[in-house]
Amino acid sequence: MDKNLDFIIVTGMSGAGKSEVIKGLEDLGFFCVDNLPPALISKFAELCKHSSGEIDRVAVVIDIRGRDFFDSLFEELSSLESAGLAYRILFLEADTDVLINRYKKTRRRHPLAPEGRISEAINLERKKLEEIRGKADRIIDTTDLGPKELRKEVKEKFVKEENQEQLTVSILSFGFKYGVPADADLMFDVRFLPNPHYVDSLRPLTGDDPRVQEYVLKWPITQNFKKKLFDLIEFTLPQYIKEGKTHLTIAIGCTGGKHRSVTLANKLYQELDGDYNLLLEHRDSDK
Repeated sequence: MDKNLDFIIVTGMSGAGKSEVIKGLEDLGFFCVDNLPPALISKFAELCKHSSGEIDRVAVVIDIRGRDFFDSLFEELSSLESAGLAYRILFLEADTDVLINRYKKTRRRHPLAPEGRISEAINLERKKLEEIRGKADRIIDTTDLGPKELRKEVKEKFVKEENQEQLTVSILSFGFKYGVPADADLMFDVRFLPNPHYVDSLRPLTGDDPRVQEYVLKWPITQNFKKKLFDLIEFTLPQYIKEGKTHLTIAIGCTGGKHRSVTLANKLYQELDGDYNLLLEHRDSDK
C-alpha cells in the first residue's frame, strides 16, 4: 500500500560521524541501511513506500565507499523526484585536522587512501562531495561534537517536532519509606548508591544542593549506573512516542527521597531538557 515516507539520505565526509548518526536515527525508530549502493536508492525507496509493513521512516548512508558515487547518485535522486518520492539529505563534515586525528585513533584506512596520505585523500573526497553538499537540506559540522552531542543535533534537525511535543515526561524522585508512587511507568531503585545521609554535613541538605550532588556523583558506581540509566531512557522514549503515548512518569527512589534520588532526577531532567515536555517533582525531599 502507498504511504507517506520520511526518507533521509545521510552522506558526507568519511570520519565525520555517519555511523553515529545512523545509530541515533535507528534508536528513534528509523529503518536504517548503511552503505547502500547509490544505484539502489530509488528501488529501495519504492519498496519501502509500497510495503505493507510499518516502515515509514527510512535513513540510508551513501558515501564515497561506493566508487561509482556520482555516476549513479544524481540519476537516482532524479528518479526519486520523478516518482514523487520526497527525500532529505543530511551532509556531515568536519575540519581536516579533526578527520585526520579520528582516523589515527581508529587506525582505519581512508577509502580513498588505502596506501596514501590521509590528508590528500580528505582533500580529494571534499572536492568529490562538493556537488552533493550543495544539494543538502541540512549540513552538520561535527568538528566540535562528540557522539552524544551529535545525536542531539540530529534529533533537533530531523525528528518531527510535533511527535516530540506530544510526549510529556514527568520525572519524580521519592523515598521508599514513604511508599511507592502508584502512577509510575518506569521505576528505578537507587538505594545501592553511596548515601549522603551518613555524612553529618550533608544530612540536612537535599539533592538540590551542589555539595550533595558532588558526593553522590563522585563514585564510579554512580557514574556507571547513570550512564546505563540515561542510555536506556534515551532509547525507550522515542519508542513510546511511536506507540502513541502522550505522558510518561519516570520515578527514581532512594530510602528517604532526599539525597540520591533527587540528585539523579535533577541530572535526568538536565539530560532530557530541550527534547521533551518535562515536569520535575521531588515528592519527599522536604520530609
